[in-house]
Amino acid sequence: MLNKKSAVALLLAGAMVFTMVGCGNKDNKATTAAPASEGASGEAATGETTTGAASNAGEKKGATVLKYAFNQTLENPEAQAVLALSDKLYDETDGRYSIEVYPSEQLGSQAESLELIQAGTVEMGMVSNSIIEAVCPDFAITGAPYVYESDAHQKKLFESDALDEFFAMTKDQGFEIIGVYSLGARNVYSTFPVKTPADLSGKKIRVMQSDTMIKMMEALGGIGTPMAQGEVYTAIQAGTLDGAENNIITYTDLAQYEVASEYSLTNHLMIPDMMVISNTVLDSMGDDADVLRRLAKESVTDAFERCESLRDGYFEKATKELGVTVTEVDIKPFQEACMELISEIADRNDNTKAAYSAITGAAK
Repeated sequence: MLNKKSAVALLLAGAMVFTMVGCGNKDNKATTAAPASEGASGEAATGETTTGAASNAGEKKGATVLKYAFNQTLENPEAQAVLALSDKLYDETDGRYSIEVYPSEQLGSQAESLELIQAGTVEMGMVSNSIIEAVCPDFAITGAPYVYESDAHQKKLFESDALDEFFAMTKDQGFEIIGVYSLGARNVYSTFPVKTPADLSGKKIRVMQSDTMIKMMEALGGIGTPMAQGEVYTAIQAGTLDGAENNIITYTDLAQYEVASEYSLTNHLMIPDMMVISNTVLDSMGDDADVLRRLAKESVTDAFERCESLRDGYFEKATKELGVTVTEVDIKPFQEACMELISEIADRNDNTKAAYSAITGAAK
């Protein structure tokens, strides 16, 4: 059996990687691919289907099985929403299509997975807004700090078509966004509590691979340190990082409380997770492509509801069973620290202005 790094290397061998020069150029690829997680196990797909993989597929297996790259565990509510989507896709295409999820970075980091999707080597995947930003810089606005007021605000926005024109920019890059999920507010976690921006001064905090995230952490007083998710645990353990930031579900599922038990409710980000699919795959699906687009959009509600139902339980488990200390935070100083950055991102061009207007409009 191939290990994950070997499998990714084989897949990447078939995909030409280009340097990012700006959204709208069809030659763009996601830049600075992160190293794959050392902790992920399993064999990456080299064909259309995989044997013995019922646990990461829906109950129904289509004639064509679409590989779906995912960087977190199969128990993650986003993965479960995709599996539910797979069964609906099977039913509505009369068994022609289903989806198989490859969790825990089995097909590489998110940046690597996006490159493979652009090349058509992998059909689909869940990719953070920050990775999309590497290909289309205007996506900084949909991943900016403190632009979403609540989970309900995000859910209403992503269930609507308010950002469809904005999201369509990625089609020139070889992939399409057909659904947008979110695991909720991201917070800082470390070996020390964070109550004010001053507590982050000089601290190396892992952020996603995005200029916006680096600038955000700098605005908050810390040192933004991009790193693949699979490397965070050992980096905190070794002292290479002082902490990181993520939602409570990911923080708990990846057992990062073992090396950073202080979880501070800064609520600084609500990063969208984009369901992306290769243009080549969609073009080959005929009328079934519209079926998939519709079902993916409908699955947004399911994904948000799954996450909402789990979050309280995750916080309770973290504090009562896992030894996590959750610190309440006055977020106003953090918001104020980010205002200049938010304005700079929103005012870049007509695309970002329109997207920011759609985001704020959905809060009303």
